[in-house]
Amino acid sequence: MANPVPDPNAPLDDQEQVPVLDDALRSDPQTVAEEAIPVVAERAIIDKRQVVTGHVRVQTVTDTVEELAHASVQRDDVEVTRVPIDRVVETAPEIRTEGDVTIVPILEEVLIVTKQLVLKEELHIRRRIETESVEVPVTLRKQRAIIEREAQAGATVADEAEPENDNPPPR
Repeated sequence: MANPVPDPNAPLDDQEQVPVLDDALRSDPQTVAEEAIPVVAERAIIDKRQVVTGHVRVQTVTDTVEELAHASVQRDDVEVTRVPIDRVVETAPEIRTEGDVTIVPILEEVLIVTKQLVLKEELHIRRRIETESVEVPVTLRKQRAIIEREAQAGATVADEAEPENDNPPPR
């Protein structure tokens, strides 16, 4: 492997002789020419500033719409029927339900020589459920935005932003 640093005293083989500074000083001063190469660098400076290109004015307007709200309501009506029985029983009957009728026994103790339990009457309670459709007026509010853009020259352009709705409000 060759030595990367050449020996300064060693003669150069097959190469042209390089003039040394001493040789340039010893030669004729008119033959030595100096060249000055200017070094120039550019630099970019970036800056920013605010520029008003126009104005925007936003208003919100609330519209009211009268609509009918539909609903189903239930009402329970109770019908009480007194059924006279007047029968002697040994024990008090329980409250029972037959179909849609709840039967509540009404008892009375009667004083005879002996005491007997007499079923005096029964209350038959029937429950009926009625469903009725009602319509109630309600007031709904919807907002929309009105946007006005003022250009630099003073001309006004109006945009109206509608809410996303299948039923737009009447105007």
